[in-house]
Amino acid sequence: MRFNPKARLDTSRVRDGGGGRSGGGMGGGGMRIPLPGGTRAGGGAGFLVIVVVILLLKACGGVDLTGAITGAGADGYSTSRFQGDDSAAYQGCTTGQDANDHPTTCGVVAVENSLVDYWRDALAQQSPNTRFRPESAIETFSGSTPSGCGQASSQMGPFYCPTDQTIYFDPSFFHDILQQQLNGPSGAFVEPYVIAHEFGHHIQNLLGTMGKLKTQQGPNSDSVRLELQADCYAGMWTRSATQTEDTQGNVLIQDLTDRDIQDAIAAAKSVGDDTIQQETTGQVNPEQWTHGSSAARVRWFQTGYQNGTLDACNTFTGQNVE
Repeated sequence: MRFNPKARLDTSRVRDGGGGRSGGGMGGGGMRIPLPGGTRAGGGAGFLVIVVVILLLKACGGVDLTGAITGAGADGYSTSRFQGDDSAAYQGCTTGQDANDHPTTCGVVAVENSLVDYWRDALAQQSPNTRFRPESAIETFSGSTPSGCGQASSQMGPFYCPTDQTIYFDPSFFHDILQQQLNGPSGAFVEPYVIAHEFGHHIQNLLGTMGKLKTQQGPNSDSVRLELQADCYAGMWTRSATQTEDTQGNVLIQDLTDRDIQDAIAAAKSVGDDTIQQETTGQVNPEQWTHGSSAARVRWFQTGYQNGTLDACNTFTGQNVE
């Protein structure tokens, strides 16, 4: 993956929350889900892995299944808690060359800019009655940080909170959890795929899809449908990423290789519920799935990549999504 060195970056929505005391949960707005059978699987590391992924039911989709999340504004969305705030962490990210030189920092800015440009046009063309709004922020942090959905922790993995329309993640997730514990890929396109998945949840928020969730677990549950659709939306963006532009009309992403696409597919496969269950418990139980199987996650990413339409990504038509 290579960014256009001449592209100009907008850092206004990408911030760093700094470090905090590690641990905690989702706070008052979160959902704590016990391990199957109340046991520790695979020792301490296994416990951490399974908590990371199972918590994505609440965290990655940011869906309020408990009625505990509050704070939305009169139009259903809250004002970002970052309003008037600033962070120095990304101030040096001004060009696509900065993104090439510093992919884990400035690269996040470039990907966010590309996602905003893509979805602004995609919604205007495919869902003209939907008002597009960028996410309020992408916030990176170390350890833990407050969020509109409660205390965010590095143990949760990346997630989107609809209350403040913000994507949160600790960058250490990609090495410490995805690569080291889940044996996932380490390619340059892995982080952009995950960010695109989380941005897909923001699009679901704008489209009102999150209000459709009723069932929380199972291979064809609403939570699985939501996650597979976010994978599909990530595929949609990937298909057109090299056509996205900055505010001056410069292409943002100069090149995506077949290896980049394969890295995204490998990342999707590594976080499938069946793969994680097999690695952490030695057993696969589809009735506990919240995100979908590895095969389904790959298939729906590819569906978005091959078709590039919201209709093709409609996982809520009643069909079997696995």
